[in-house]
Amino acid sequence: MSQLSRLINILTLLKSRRVLTATELSKRYDVSIRTVYRDIQKLIASGVPVVTLEGKGYTLMDGYTVAPVQFTEKQANALITAHHLVNKSKDASFVKDFEEALIKIKSVFRSSVLEKSEILHSKIHVFEPQQENLASNSLSELQLAITNLNYVEINYRKANDTHISFRKIEPYVFFSTENKWILLAWCHLRNEYRAFRVDRIQHFKILSEKFVDRKFNIQDYFAAQAYAYKKRNPTET
Repeated sequence: MSQLSRLINILTLLKSRRVLTATELSKRYDVSIRTVYRDIQKLIASGVPVVTLEGKGYTLMDGYTVAPVQFTEKQANALITAHHLVNKSKDASFVKDFEEALIKIKSVFRSSVLEKSEILHSKIHVFEPQQENLASNSLSELQLAITNLNYVEINYRKANDTHISFRKIEPYVFFSTENKWILLAWCHLRNEYRAFRVDRIQHFKILSEKFVDRKFNIQDYFAAQAYAYKKRNPTET
């Protein structure tokens, strides 16, 4: 059983208003006591109010309920499939936040839907060609900078270049291609829109200072890129 599946099962037991001990959970899922402790901390980090009753075990905080949302089996399957695709992302923050969200979502699945979703989870595989072994851990934070119009300072290294440049940027849009996240932003060093591979950002700092939205349009951006390429290569058809 995967950690995510175990967390959902523990949460389901807690929702039944049971008091669970670490020893009981350890035996039920055939894991160590230390693993149970980590699971409980993972639930707490996901926003689930797990309370420790001294000398008794774990339970949920009084009054805690989940939203009365019902998912169909197809909707649950879509989430399970998305989970497999997200796991291929090279950004650790994005994977972590999705898994924590999925814990909360799966906690409202009907038992029959939850059981079938676990079956499907083991029957989906995503393969990908060998790619650069680069990873990032900044996507979730940079997404907040986009929605809140915060300036970001970055240290950036281009491909095949050992030089790291300092940039102050206005982040606008993310897109993904070949499992790589690309950030389109206004670069104050170059005084124009630039594309930055997120896995090549060596360090970043989100500033409290806000920028004025330039109303960036991704279609206009790609049209301008295509026009500039055509001017540089007039003989290509």
